[in-house]
Amino acid sequence: MKSNKLILAIAVSAAMQSAWAQEAPDDKEQAKDFEQIVVTGTPTGTAVRKVDASFAITNLSAEAIKKLAPKSTADLFKAVPGVWSESSGGVSGANVFVRGFPGTGDAPFLTVQMEGAPLFQPPTLSFLENSTLFRMDETVAYMEALRGGTNPVISNGQPGLTTNFLLKEGSEVTEGVFKYTTSDYDLQRVDAMVSGAISDGLYYMVGGYVSSSPGIRDAGFNSEKGHQFTINITKELDNGKMNFYTRVTDDHGVWYLPTPLVDGVDNQYTQIGTLNRQASIQYGPDGTSQAFDFGDGRGWDGSVSGGKIQLEFADGWQFSDRFNYTKGDANTYGLVPDGAPVALSAVADNGESASGAVTGKTYSGNTLVQQIGRWVVLKEIESFTNDLSLTKQLDALKVTFGLYTSNFEAKDWWSLGNQSYHVVATGGENLTGIDCNDNLDSCGWNYDISSTGDGSTRAFYTALEYSATDDLTLDLGVRRENHQIDYSVDEGLDGSTNKPVQYDEDTTSWTAGANYMLTDNSGIFARVNDGSKMPYFDDFRDNYSQYEGGNDLIFDIKQYELGYKLASDNYSLYATAYFNEVESSTVALPGQPATLSVTEAKGIELDGNYSFDFGLNVNLNATIQDTEITKSSNASLVGNESQRQPGWQMRLTPSYDIELDGGNFVTLYGTLTSVDDRWISDDNLGELKGYTKIDLGAYWEITDQLNLRLSVDNLTDKEGLTEGDPRNPTAPNGRYIMPRSMRLSIGYNF
Repeated sequence: MKSNKLILAIAVSAAMQSAWAQEAPDDKEQAKDFEQIVVTGTPTGTAVRKVDASFAITNLSAEAIKKLAPKSTADLFKAVPGVWSESSGGVSGANVFVRGFPGTGDAPFLTVQMEGAPLFQPPTLSFLENSTLFRMDETVAYMEALRGGTNPVISNGQPGLTTNFLLKEGSEVTEGVFKYTTSDYDLQRVDAMVSGAISDGLYYMVGGYVSSSPGIRDAGFNSEKGHQFTINITKELDNGKMNFYTRVTDDHGVWYLPTPLVDGVDNQYTQIGTLNRQASIQYGPDGTSQAFDFGDGRGWDGSVSGGKIQLEFADGWQFSDRFNYTKGDANTYGLVPDGAPVALSAVADNGESASGAVTGKTYSGNTLVQQIGRWVVLKEIESFTNDLSLTKQLDALKVTFGLYTSNFEAKDWWSLGNQSYHVVATGGENLTGIDCNDNLDSCGWNYDISSTGDGSTRAFYTALEYSATDDLTLDLGVRRENHQIDYSVDEGLDGSTNKPVQYDEDTTSWTAGANYMLTDNSGIFARVNDGSKMPYFDDFRDNYSQYEGGNDLIFDIKQYELGYKLASDNYSLYATAYFNEVESSTVALPGQPATLSVTEAKGIELDGNYSFDFGLNVNLNATIQDTEITKSSNASLVGNESQRQPGWQMRLTPSYDIELDGGNFVTLYGTLTSVDDRWISDDNLGELKGYTKIDLGAYWEITDQLNLRLSVDNLTDKEGLTEGDPRNPTAPNGRYIMPRSMRLSIGYNF
């Protein structure tokens, strides 16, 4: 793998819509590029033109999201330059990386907001990253994604990527949509949304979905199922607007894991099936046995309720308050491969054969078998977040003062390991006649814990924006944060606390930027920021010896950005060069000591769009980057590239509108995605080969109300790998992107 990559790359930056800060855009009216409005990244959520923003931000309308046909929330993030999203694990449990920030999995540098407030203060806990808590449906108006920029100062101080989802709002006109979706893998889904007026100035939007399927990789049962309901109430005032929402979700799907890379195992393979979804594990010092349904996979069963109040007062004062309350369960049940497949004869008690634990079938000695860990993670979370700010305009100077607070907690119960040999086949059953299987205490490692954690974040921030000239704007932001954690861990489930934590530390983050407009619709910006990754519960468990040694476990993150932006009636180009230096820790297996490292990354993000007069639109998106581990407690890693992230990736998305008699139309569209090779681990010992994937779609507006949409994902059924075996990089296991699938939707708009 080469350390210096140079490729001109391009892809999706879909046409967006203009809207005032609190107004959901109308998908039927596509905004001109120079009119695109963003609200994320400003201290009070005040609307600014995208071309005027002094940071790198991507916005996607509801129609643009539909054209991308994401299989999950994390799948949508692939349309954001600088982001590498591994959504191959299913509907939940993605791995999301940004701008070369190091990581082994989950999404430690991703925050997901709804209506400007984070869903959960910790970006990542083990087996839970923010995108798991959010499901896409017809209630979403648009998404914005901010990389770097002002992130270290505002909201929860996330230095990496903040994605903000804004809900549709009602108006004086009653309107809605009813949509039925099916697929070639027997998906059955119904979406509905309706909005309108309750009274003068008071509006509603309600919507949701019900869904069920055996999964893109057929598990033999309905392995993906769920439902969601959202209500958003908006009140317009003489001097502003307020809205209040609640979203209730119960949605989960099978957890797709790395599979054996041997002949006969293809992209349809999944460990789970009817023969092995029900299983018992033993845990704790007494070997307590309990049965679980591993077909439940990963998901979210909970709710997010909150609101947003934005007001303008006399003498140039603006007030903003964004808040939410999140509570629910994010459990994980999975069949996790451990090591390479072997012939049954090598592990069978009689050296020749073994029997199926369910079917009683006799398997011969040349049958491939593999140790599969039956992992159970029960996780209950709760949080309340509030972000309040006041802004005052003083001639050429705008001053903002803010107070961000969050109280959060997580209760965990884990039993990891629990290995047992299974037949290497889709839904391969467990075996008897193998000592390791029949006596589970002799079958490899186990890691059992029970933990309770409470935390709080209090941050004061201030932002100054000064219009030095008509064309030059300077800004400065400072955040002072207090971070408290009370955490206790019972490792081994023996009833004793062996890792107690009482943590109270402060940190300061800052950002400074300059924006110069070359013309009314083009400009350049420069930005530097210094932020932090604060420690959460898992950081203390994995780095407990350092915590006892007096280490504050705060990792420093420095970023530098230089950007160019150009927007016109029918084209736009946003290019951002970045350099960052990130401290981090990685753990190969839960409970093992962490490796501390410093990683540097430099790259270029391209985000472009061109609309031709004859109905053709081309969206372009690319990232070129180079990473290097410059310091590490494991000296052998120094000089290596950061694991899992490609040196380049690009997407090209054309769409073509065909007008029909009567004024209706057909839109044909597709996406060509190409990514570079990646390393399996920081050791740089094994490669994940690059791949090119093609998606196609068509939308037919049959009448003004009736429409049809067909989406084909991975047209050529490409078998691209997103990761190897994260616990054993030399084992011949890997996780594939999703196989070819087709979805058909018929919708009625009113």
